[in-house]
Amino acid sequence: MNAALNGAALQATATLLRAEAAIPPDPVPTTATRETQVIAIYGKGGIGKSFTLANLSYMLAQQGKRVLLIGCDPKSDTTSLLFGGRACPTIIETSTKRKLAGEAVAIGDVCFKRDGVFAMELGGPEVGRGCGGRGIIHGFELLEKLGFHEWGFDYVLLDFLGDVVCGGFGLPIARDMCQKVIVVGSNDLQSLYVANNVCSAVEYFRKLGGNVGVGGLVINKDDGTGEAQAFAEAAGIPILASIPADDDIRKKSANYEIIGRPDGRWGPLFADLAENVATALPHRPSPLSQDALLGLFKGEAVGRGVVLDPASDADMRGRPVVQKPSLEVIYEAV
Repeated sequence: MNAALNGAALQATATLLRAEAAIPPDPVPTTATRETQVIAIYGKGGIGKSFTLANLSYMLAQQGKRVLLIGCDPKSDTTSLLFGGRACPTIIETSTKRKLAGEAVAIGDVCFKRDGVFAMELGGPEVGRGCGGRGIIHGFELLEKLGFHEWGFDYVLLDFLGDVVCGGFGLPIARDMCQKVIVVGSNDLQSLYVANNVCSAVEYFRKLGGNVGVGGLVINKDDGTGEAQAFAEAAGIPILASIPADDDIRKKSANYEIIGRPDGRWGPLFADLAENVATALPHRPSPLSQDALLGLFKGEAVGRGVVLDPASDADMRGRPVVQKPSLEVIYEAV
């Protein structure tokens, strides 16, 4: 009797488990759910991330938004344009000095503001004296102690170097620290190679259950040749803005001038960018293969006509190779 009851109970439990297993998982969110939009911007070094972010953050602040700009590039140049060429002390540098003096870091030591934009630099170690990615992790640990998760901003913009693949620079994607990623690129192979790598990282962590998506691509120094636009279409991500390769922009950027002003010549461009960034959905990208990426460019631009000529042993030695008799004993099959 007891055996029959136990068997019936087990069968009922198994039925409940099967029913529960048949329920499909909740879909991955496609809209930002946090009150603060945390957005990570990636791109090849020198492609214009800092220029884009300084002007974007300035425009957002002029539109009445509370904006925090955090430079996560070891070069510590994200905020230089915002502050007219002046460098602000970095979090890592300040933390080291305060620790040696037995003092705590205060927010006023590392965060500075201009016309409504709050900005800071994480910084990084000197060349050969540490890991830049580890510096990023240390910087965010300190930000958490300073109350990062309690700050009331509409937007937190993170400027990350895209052509470094170590874990520290992938932190926002790997740990769901942001809702979406924006990529800055141009009509050249190297910047789109980096953009494609960022898309690959996003797709990799989405497969592991992550929620970060790609908001879109900003084309900087757009000369109209169309490779960046073709990349965006192939990867399934929107274009948020095309900043032209204009001499006026180049000169003002070189002189550390903000051009993202509502009443300026380039105001409408950055106003549209601000709107597109705010409303961009976190898309799941489709990274391109190396051949597909090369296919966006003309053959003469990327050397597709080159044939791979295998090297020989003689080539490597720089002289003819004399074949020596082998001492290997070979047994014939019986």
